Amino acid sequence: MVILQKKVEGLNEATLGRFVLRARKAVGLRASVNVLVTSSTAIRALNRQFRGKNKATDVLSFPAVRPAGQNERQKLAGEIAISADVARENSARLGHPVAQEIKILALHGILHLAGFDHERDNGEMARKEATLRRALRLPPALIERWRIERPSTERRRTS
Repeated sequence: MVILQKKVEGLNEATLGRFVLRARKAVGLRASVNVLVTSSTAIRALNRQFRGKNKATDVLSFPAVRPAGQNERQKLAGEIAISADVARENSARLGHPVAQEIKILALHGILHLAGFDHERDNGEMARKEATLRRALRLPPALIERWRIERPSTERRRTS
């Protein structure tokens, strides 16, 4: 399920829902994912409530909790909350449409729901995300953009 509490230019629930399905399949996540696109105020409240951090952020992932002993395949992988406000800021800074930034953040959240953790995995999630961005026709991450846009002579000096 996709809920756009805050409207995003070039994006509607159906479009984002199709992208989330493609991203889930690309990641290998079979269970469904709910996505909420909302304001920074709402994200800040969620971040404060669930992570103890009193600040807005771009995306939050909430894995579904499976009751102990449940043998059935899980039908819900979890939920993702995205700040449309932060996505707008990021997209303006990085030079791509806000609708693409929402998709980038959704992909990032889906990777977390699939068990990736960029804070502890020595770059595994970043590598997977870079590969999936190319496969899903999304712009490169900031670090990738910097490497692409940097002149080759500068690359040689800093290597």
